[in-house]
Amino acid sequence: MTRPFEGIRIIDITNVLAGPFAAYQLAVLGADVIKVEHPDDPDQSRGTGTDRELNRRHMGTSFLTQGSNKRSITLDLKTEAGRDILKRLVAKADVLVENFRPGAFAALGLGYRDMSAINPRLVYCSISAFGQDGPRRQQTAYDHVIQATSGLMAMTGTEEVNPIKFGAPAVDYATGTMGAFALASALFQRGRTGRGQYIDLAMVGVAMMLMGSHLAGYLRNGSEPKPHGNKQPFATNSCYEAKDGLLMIGASNLGQQRRLWQVLERPDMIKHDNEAREADREREAAVLAEIIKTRTADEWEAYLQARHVPAARVRTMAEAVADPHLQSRGVFHRFAAAPGVDGPFAVPLAAFKFADGGPSIETPPPQFGADTDAVLAEHGYSPAEIAAFRRAGVI
Repeated sequence: MTRPFEGIRIIDITNVLAGPFAAYQLAVLGADVIKVEHPDDPDQSRGTGTDRELNRRHMGTSFLTQGSNKRSITLDLKTEAGRDILKRLVAKADVLVENFRPGAFAALGLGYRDMSAINPRLVYCSISAFGQDGPRRQQTAYDHVIQATSGLMAMTGTEEVNPIKFGAPAVDYATGTMGAFALASALFQRGRTGRGQYIDLAMVGVAMMLMGSHLAGYLRNGSEPKPHGNKQPFATNSCYEAKDGLLMIGASNLGQQRRLWQVLERPDMIKHDNEAREADREREAAVLAEIIKTRTADEWEAYLQARHVPAARVRTMAEAVADPHLQSRGVFHRFAAAPGVDGPFAVPLAAFKFADGGPSIETPPPQFGADTDAVLAEHGYSPAEIAAFRRAGVI
């Protein structure tokens, strides 16, 4: 079956994580993504990651993460010839994604109004830290700066140690995911209206969405979320020391907490409303702490899961990746090797499956500028013209 975005062409002029990840989501679902980079300034992610040799080759693991199924071209958009080439690409494209400083593309004559005049069906997405308008529009940020700005850090950590940044760049990945959703929505809308769309996506707005229920609570009564660490408001929904490590129990709702106390043979601890659970939290936690010490975390996980009580041993990344369940789900795509990468490597593919025509990877992450000649030739440029662009530093 045809994948959802086959036949859709995306011009990806983004760097680092959120923007490239947004385009990657559509690439694994069939879109033809052309990644545009400056000839003298590769995407920052090409030089970062856990393998220094790959970093030196501009094939860092941070780039590999969201580079598959894309083609790479180089283009200096500060030159008139470079801008003319981009406009020719846009004329045949469906989507343009950029994550430069607000107003930068418009100043070059490459803003939405300019591109829409060339291609009225174009979906144009601008990703920035704070959005294209508002008092902070010109400010810049990365994931951790947005975590600090938005209040996410203030609610993360323990009562004793806070604020704490998330271990992973969750705001970046969430922004990429939200960007993919916005692009898919705009393309769906275009199918009905025949018209393109402009998307103004701000990382700080995504951070607020990630705190949705906490934000609604604060907006209702001014109650700011506090950092709880592994100690959640309900004792049956918290983390405890087992014989050999930590066990996270997730008996969150009333039915699950009832089941937990029943299987632990403490029916006297069952509560019939959440206020009673909150009031008795410390006593419940003390009882659970003593019980959980009696078995290993693996034993408790198996015992409780078999009785439909959410629970898991706290694992390292290495342990999680080794889980046969993830292998069966097809979360990762493995390459035996790729141009610029010696030996095997693997990248995240998708968190979901389709019965037919779902996410898949056909081509590995491209080397820097590997597809410049081919893409320009597709758009009508002759070998002589391409050679002249290269001599002039346009590509």
